[in-house]
Amino acid sequence: MLFVISAIDKPDSRELRASTRPAHLDYVRETGAVRLGGPFLDESGGMIGSMLIIEAADFAAAKQWQANDPFAKAGLFARSELAPWKATVNFCKAEF
Repeated sequence: MLFVISAIDKPDSRELRASTRPAHLDYVRETGAVRLGGPFLDESGGMIGSMLIIEAADFAAAKQWQANDPFAKAGLFARSELAPWKATVNFCKAEF
């Protein structure tokens, strides 16, 4: 089952995001749950939040994944939402 995590950083938290980002990316790689993700950006291109589409067995498992993310554990987010999601259209052919 797919879920979307949408999170906005606390104000003035760029240093916290930068210092926690390696652990967050390690967690993403190690768990293999993320299907698509990346940061929200401000007008100047600075990272100000996160959007992730993850795969989990159920809502409880997705909530656990979200809680164990190093960004969440570090207290980076001012707010974070988790919602079940269903892919119905694919216009994106992203290159990474």
